[in-house]
Amino acid sequence: MTITTQHELDGMTLAGKVVARTLDTLRAAVEPGVTPAELDALAGEVFAQFGAFSAPRAEYGAPVNVFISVNDDIVHGLPTHRPLQAGDVVCIDVTPNVGGFVADAAITVAVPPVSPTAARLIEAAEAALARGLNANRAGQPLNGIGRAIQTEVQRRGFTLLPELQGHGVGRAIHEKPDVPNYYRPALRKPLHEGLVIAVEPMISTGRSPRVRTRRDAWTLATTDGGIAAHVEHTIMITRGKPLVLTTPIS
Repeated sequence: MTITTQHELDGMTLAGKVVARTLDTLRAAVEPGVTPAELDALAGEVFAQFGAFSAPRAEYGAPVNVFISVNDDIVHGLPTHRPLQAGDVVCIDVTPNVGGFVADAAITVAVPPVSPTAARLIEAAEAALARGLNANRAGQPLNGIGRAIQTEVQRRGFTLLPELQGHGVGRAIHEKPDVPNYYRPALRKPLHEGLVIAVEPMISTGRSPRVRTRRDAWTLATTDGGIAAHVEHTIMITRGKPLVLTTPIS
């Protein structure tokens, strides 16, 4: 999607607000004893306040409001009834459709007490996202995003999961262009003003960069048991710093 009108900008801004409100609500609810299924139900309540609905459910038939992936699950985790335990690492991926506009963002939080490794993993993922966002400028090549993310993840000693990547978003969950989290020399096409993309590093404490699909046919997990972190924002490209659509607004 490329935003060209005030109506489109307003629509994407509202969708981003719903994402941010949902993530803030779920972050505050993560504690020992809470189940991912309860978090999913809470997300549904926030969606209802804004007349929103789950884009993954509508587009792909996902049986969830939001995806919640725990520990070695990376992304697209189906919320379970297993209570969260101290030390669990929880990735929450929120993608609502609000009046025909879709925004997408994710956070990773750890259930206290947080291990030093988990804290460093989450910090690394967030730093990689920040570096990736800073590489977004109209006229700059698309592959600059992946270069920035890859450099930061490797500098911090964690493993990038290159099979998983960001994407265009706006009218549907997955639109063009693909946004790899690693440097691909061939992706030299310049970013253009108004383009809406989701930037989302996914990294692991393990050594293997491969991923596997669990028996539920949805959840993607690490192949070596490495703990995963996933963070994401939906942004609009501008001539300066990108407009981050999935941050809280008044």
